[in-house]
Amino acid sequence: MPARKDMPSTLRRSPKKAQDTYVKAHDAAVQEYGEGERAHRTAFAAVKHSFEKTGDHWEPKAKKGPSDAKAAGGRDTKAKTAGGVDANASKEHLMDQAKKLDISGRSRMTKSELVDAIQKANDRSTRKAREK
Repeated sequence: MPARKDMPSTLRRSPKKAQDTYVKAHDAAVQEYGEGERAHRTAFAAVKHSFEKTGDHWEPKAKKGPSDAKAAGGRDTKAKTAGGVDANASKEHLMDQAKKLDISGRSRMTKSELVDAIQKANDRSTRKAREK
C-alpha cells in the first residue's frame, strides 16, 4: 500500500481530500488487481471524478462526474483522455481556468482548443513545480 510520500507530486500539492481519494481508491485497486499501473490508473480515475487539474495541482470540481470521454467510457474505450482537465465542463468554466493559467488567445478558442491549451499549461506548471 503506498505511503503518501509515494503519491504523485501533483496530488501532494493538492487538498487532503484529493489525496485521501487517491489513497483509498489505490488501496482498493491493489486489493482487486494487485500493485501496478492498473491500480494507479484506477486511483487517478477516482480523483478525476471529483477534482480537476489546475496548473500543478488538483482542485475540487463544481459537479462530480467523469472529466472526459475516456473516463465516461470506461477502460475499453478508444477515447482520448484530457489529462485531468474537466472537458465536460462548460466553455465558461474552461475560459475561467484558461484565465487563471494566463493562456493567451483564449477568447478566440473553441471548447476543444481550450481543453488542449489548459492541458498543455497544466503540463508546463507541473514540470516547473517538479524542477524546484
